[in-house]
Amino acid sequence: MPDDMSRPLIRDRQGRVPRRLEASVSDPGVPVVGILGTGDFSRSLAIRLLASGYQVVVGSRTPKRFAALFPEEAEVTSQIEAANQADLVFVAVFPEHHSTLLELKPALAGKTLVDVSNGLKINPEGPSNAERLADLFPESSVVKAFNTVSAWMLQTGPRDGSRQVFLCGDGSKAKSLVMQLCRRMGFVPVDMGPLSSSLEIENLPLRLFPSWRIPVLCTLLLFIFFYLYNFIRDVLHPYLTTRKSAFYKIPIETVNVTLPSVALVMLSLVYLPGLCAAFLQLWSGTKYNRFPNWLDRWLIRRKQFGLCSFLCAVLHAIYSLCLPLRKSFRYKLINFAYKQVKTGVEDSWVDEEVWRMELYLSVGIMALGLLSLLAVTSLPSVANTVNWREFSFIQS
Repeated sequence: MPDDMSRPLIRDRQGRVPRRLEASVSDPGVPVVGILGTGDFSRSLAIRLLASGYQVVVGSRTPKRFAALFPEEAEVTSQIEAANQADLVFVAVFPEHHSTLLELKPALAGKTLVDVSNGLKINPEGPSNAERLADLFPESSVVKAFNTVSAWMLQTGPRDGSRQVFLCGDGSKAKSLVMQLCRRMGFVPVDMGPLSSSLEIENLPLRLFPSWRIPVLCTLLLFIFFYLYNFIRDVLHPYLTTRKSAFYKIPIETVNVTLPSVALVMLSLVYLPGLCAAFLQLWSGTKYNRFPNWLDRWLIRRKQFGLCSFLCAVLHAIYSLCLPLRKSFRYKLINFAYKQVKTGVEDSWVDEEVWRMELYLSVGIMALGLLSLLAVTSLPSVANTVNWREFSFIQS
């Protein structure tokens, strides 16, 4: 790695050395970070790197054209000059254009290349973009990172679940350098192992809720099953036997009586795999045997099952609050009042029915409150603030 003091000073568009970089150049501990590419991601990355105290040099095939798009503290120059000045280089060009950088091979030899590219579709077989880049530059250390971070997140700063940066690479020194850069930028690096894991990292942004597919599918299937059952019992059967039309129940009443059944079954599916796992451990006499794949996937998705149950319970509460707003309810209420007046009944109060309904609603409200507590404590931002004893107490 060349000496920092022997590098040419990074100058702005007027040819002046920025005061911020003038101070940092004299500090040999501050590395120069290069960026090859001038797209939206490159501009956002330059802004975040400058805010984190790094010197930034951007390499472009037409530097005069894109110089005005970058901050004044960053030097926009040719690709060969950026490669010569930088200690660590972000390759922020499209994967199909990686071969155009071969002329930079001598300048990039022995340096760390960070591949931030993604594919247009899921690549199940490989090789990955990072592995192809490593084949093009065998004398450089390629690290896959920052492909799961958006340009908007780089500009606004890391927040909550977007703080993680998945990275992988074969060189331990190169990975340590990138991990240090991640922490300095405010992100949390997650080491995924060697460069062969880059295919999995590249496929991550292209997968749409992979851990939610089975819970959502179970929720939909259970909803269809209970809805058809309630439709046949409350709507279709009365129509076929007594010709009494109750099709008005389809959009609200039938849905409302279906949702709590789905919520209860989904909630049971949250705790059932734990019982199955305990039974298998007791059966085998040890806790060190690996669970079957189906049970392992089920245990991992318990949070998703619980949140689907919470969604159904909340929808049931909303539907129940809307029941008195329906025209059908108002017509029934008027008809009931008319019949009561016609029969001369002055007071239709029945203590047993009133108490049953009051207790029913009270228990339902408390159950929804407890389910809300479980759902909130399952969020990472909340779960990280409680210890294991507190978390298990809430769950129990």
